[in-house]
Amino acid sequence: MSVIARNATLLLTETRQLTSGAHRAAVNSLPSQMRHMAGYHAGWWDADGNTARTAGKAIRPAFALTCARAAGGTADAAIPAAVSVELVHDFSLLHDDVMDGDLTRRHQPAAWTVFGTGQAILIGDALLALALEQLPDGAQMRVLAEAVRELCVGQSADVAFEDRSDVDVAECVAMVEGKTGALLGAACQLGAMAAGLSAAEAAAYQVFGRELGLAFQLVDDLLGIWGDPALTGKPAGNDLASRKKSLPVVFALCSDTTAGVALARAYAAEENLDVPRAARLVEEAGGRAWAQSEADRRTAAALQALTTAAPTPAGAADLHTLASLITRRES
Repeated sequence: MSVIARNATLLLTETRQLTSGAHRAAVNSLPSQMRHMAGYHAGWWDADGNTARTAGKAIRPAFALTCARAAGGTADAAIPAAVSVELVHDFSLLHDDVMDGDLTRRHQPAAWTVFGTGQAILIGDALLALALEQLPDGAQMRVLAEAVRELCVGQSADVAFEDRSDVDVAECVAMVEGKTGALLGAACQLGAMAAGLSAAEAAAYQVFGRELGLAFQLVDDLLGIWGDPALTGKPAGNDLASRKKSLPVVFALCSDTTAGVALARAYAAEENLDVPRAARLVEEAGGRAWAQSEADRRTAAALQALTTAAPTPAGAADLHTLASLITRRES
């Protein structure tokens, strides 16, 4: 294991240790049946209530805690913010799985396939309400509410893209800024605010997280096509099978190449998509190389914003570690 991977593992382990109690306390405030479904989705137990080991990585909470330390505060002060963004993340995943029809999440059947679509939507709504309840003041609530609004706008665009054949790269990037960048940006900003900074003073941390969120999504899109199912927990080519307009796909469709034209025909056809062929066409049209290059560019922009934020040396090192974790990953 590399030094970066080892340090990242330590940061994530510490995050789970610091936030687990507050996270479970929030979920435990729900009625028993909703608590059961929320805990299942979080990966704490299986459908029968037996202990499971499929919980999320706690990446967004880790950024919240680390940004608090980087801004001169303590990790403990940012625990409410960390729990809040994780609850929003779980809310978004519950709804996302329903809308996309994804059958698996965290190496087990998606919650909607176990408890039903209606229940999955409702537990997502409950988690969103819990998320807002965690925050100590109106300023932090406004930051989170704005991120959720952007997230919903981005998700709405993502769904709308499924029925359009004219989506361009700029539109797709804007969608990702809302769907993924907004929440990671809020996690970083809320962490810095927990250290005593105002929303304006913490803006550079928000830009850091937002740009990193775009890089994260680009890597996620690459994994959605070429990732190892044993590591990602999802079937290979799942995004292609559902004809999702992910960033590498949109770049390929807009490339005006022979492969891009062939991909457009395949996406428009009524029969089931030949996933291996579609993946090959995306790569031949330049989608894979562009997505990796753009992820690198967004990562560089994030690190430049972090320099502007003037974090503590130790905090900067930890945030560089987390940035490497989510942009150089395999799952």
